Amino acid sequence: MVRILTDSAADFTPAEAEKLGITVIPLNVTFEDGSVIRDSIDMTPDEYYQALSRCKKLPTTSQPSPALFEHAFAQAAAEGDQVVAILISEKLSGTCQSARLGAEMAGCDNVFVIDSTTATLAQALLVRLAVRLRDEGKPAAQIVAAIEQAKKHVHLAAVIDDLNYLRKGGRLPAGVAFAGGMLGVKPLIAVAEGRVKLIGSARGLPGAYVALFKKVEGMGGVNPRFETAAFYTENPREVEPIQTYLTHNLHLSQPHLGQIGCVIGTHAGPGAFAVSFFDPDLTL
Repeated sequence: MVRILTDSAADFTPAEAEKLGITVIPLNVTFEDGSVIRDSIDMTPDEYYQALSRCKKLPTTSQPSPALFEHAFAQAAAEGDQVVAILISEKLSGTCQSARLGAEMAGCDNVFVIDSTTATLAQALLVRLAVRLRDEGKPAAQIVAAIEQAKKHVHLAAVIDDLNYLRKGGRLPAGVAFAGGMLGVKPLIAVAEGRVKLIGSARGLPGAYVALFKKVEGMGGVNPRFETAAFYTENPREVEPIQTYLTHNLHLSQPHLGQIGCVIGTHAGPGAFAVSFFDPDLTL
């Protein structure tokens, strides 16, 4: 049997993970007082954003320990299963390295570690695709090949309310954050080639949606054969225009809706929302 494993940066809720039959390894968030929470386990996103608003210093995030991966991989090996692990971009986190160390510690040769080169909802779309292939009875090697191909065609574009969260977290250079953070301007970012990049800006919230949808078109448009996703940090109403764009303008199925979790939300900050999709060049 093939097991699909991911990390909490994919922002699945525990209920979603159980329904999909996947294993989620949590990343960590450390507050200024030294207390540590496990992403998606110890706090809900809403609880976390309330705590974040009271922080004088931005919390830090860190990858899971190799021991967590070792346990998951050894358990799978004991039951004769192979593991396809689809993890947050190696350029954003040390999670892939922890997974590889965990596989070495477990002495396992049943593990395939995939650097998704992305995060959050785009990472989740890759995981959902792997689940679909698993449920179709595809072997691990075929799933890995498909995901390695699909990750070249998955896109994530987001509107950020305050780039200082990305700057303070080291995910965006200070000069770029300053240039994109003018008063009244909503910056647009993407995860491209594994890194966070500033891709534009717009004045006001209505302008931000227009700019976001133009970026979607500029990335090649949406492949109707595959699923889409729309996520938010604090306000679920902020993804309603994205739903309308995908379902009414493009006549696509409803996107997967979700809330950006503690780790990614630390860097995205409150007031962020995003869309993810596969472009039309993806064929499997």
